[in-house]
Amino acid sequence: MSGQTVKFYNYSRTLQSKSEYAQRMKLISASIFGDLKRPTDKETMRVSQMMARRPYEERKELVQYYPALEETQKLMRRLRYYGLFRDEHQDFKDEMERIRKLRGRPSTWAKREDFDSIEPDED
Repeated sequence: MSGQTVKFYNYSRTLQSKSEYAQRMKLISASIFGDLKRPTDKETMRVSQMMARRPYEERKELVQYYPALEETQKLMRRLRYYGLFRDEHQDFKDEMERIRKLRGRPSTWAKREDFDSIEPDED
């Protein structure tokens, strides 16, 4: 045994061979671990990866994309009330309402009290 080398056969070496057994083992392994069973081209790979992704309606980064608009609006209204934020559009509307009242022609638009009111601080 001085000049002979002994080859050890293991699973990875078996999978690298081109025998029918190795090909079947590759197919079974791919189906167990969720890989593609046969060699595919680039376009098929792209489609299979697209189908493997989670659906858009289950992806949190897409579903909850928009910020909390109502909370932001309440915060800006409260900051404006305290004098820490200048809402020029609301200032303009308030000024136009004040001028209409001075002329004796109050606005025909009913002012929504629930929208402009400031809730008391939560303590």
